[in-house]
Amino acid sequence: MSSANPPANDAAPPKSRKALALRIFLALIALAVVVGFCAWLYERNYESTDDAFIDGHVISISPKVEGIVQHIYVDDNQSVKAGQVLLAIDPSDYQAALVQAQGNFAAAQGKVLEAQAQIDVDRADVGQAQAELAVAQTNADNSDRDYQRWVELDARARSVQQMDDATASQKRTAALVVQAKAKITAALAQVADAEMNLRVAQANVLAAKGALDEAQDNVNYCTIRAQTDGLITRKSAEEGQYVQVDEQLLSLVPTDVWVTANFKETQLDRIAPGQEAWIDVDAYPGRRLHGVVQSVQDGTGSRFSLLPPENATGNYVKVVQRVPVKIILDPGSNDDMQHLLAPGMSVDPTVKVR
Repeated sequence: MSSANPPANDAAPPKSRKALALRIFLALIALAVVVGFCAWLYERNYESTDDAFIDGHVISISPKVEGIVQHIYVDDNQSVKAGQVLLAIDPSDYQAALVQAQGNFAAAQGKVLEAQAQIDVDRADVGQAQAELAVAQTNADNSDRDYQRWVELDARARSVQQMDDATASQKRTAALVVQAKAKITAALAQVADAEMNLRVAQANVLAAKGALDEAQDNVNYCTIRAQTDGLITRKSAEEGQYVQVDEQLLSLVPTDVWVTANFKETQLDRIAPGQEAWIDVDAYPGRRLHGVVQSVQDGTGSRFSLLPPENATGNYVKVVQRVPVKIILDPGSNDDMQHLLAPGMSVDPTVKVR
């Protein structure tokens, strides 16, 4: 009697395969639920956008005077400090104008001194005329009294000659009084005229001082300095070039930059100033910046564009608008990267809304 063993079967029973597939399927569902739950938690606490850029001021450097560029002390992409000399315009013509303005100012001041001296002279003439009037008035009073005595005297005790002399003396002294008064009037008129000349001379001094200040400013404007720390860009000036007023010679980009993030209007209900933000810079992968939401623009980006859209038409299609949000960088935690950031760089900011 022989015993027979059942044939070996390498494949798993159909029931086992189905159970394994079911377990894998359930595990995938559980994983999807966990991932979805985590994503939901993330979405509850954060808002992000990829429509964001490094922003900053770009200062156009232009001359206030025209002339030939004498020296250029900087080049493109060079770092400069506030007050550093960037370029110099030939100051020769403006220095000559300054010397002339200084001479005109000194001459105007001399005219003031001359007018003041003339006033003193004319006032002295007034005083002398007043003294002469006092003497003439005294003589006239004496002549009047003498004439009155001769009139009151008995006609038999006076001669015709004496009476004529008294009358002539009275008239002469009265005429001298009138003459002295006229002299005072003329002297006062001279004083008034001298005072007017003084005011004109003082006005000329002010005008000459303004011209002197302008000439001094023009000389100073020949030396162009950086108004703030930053980087030189777009240098177009060359030594020997003749430049005009307000002609752009170069640009200065300050180191103080921020992030302008264009969030969808549907995200704004959870974004507010003071919220923390993290910024990933495309140019420097793996480096994350820390910042704070400073403000939300009062208006969408399209509303402030050069040609705002006109929606009052029959072909209107609703489009979700974007609103710029300004995020300032934390200088304490970003010092090592602050100098590497330039306006226009793409970034991905994430704002913690809870």
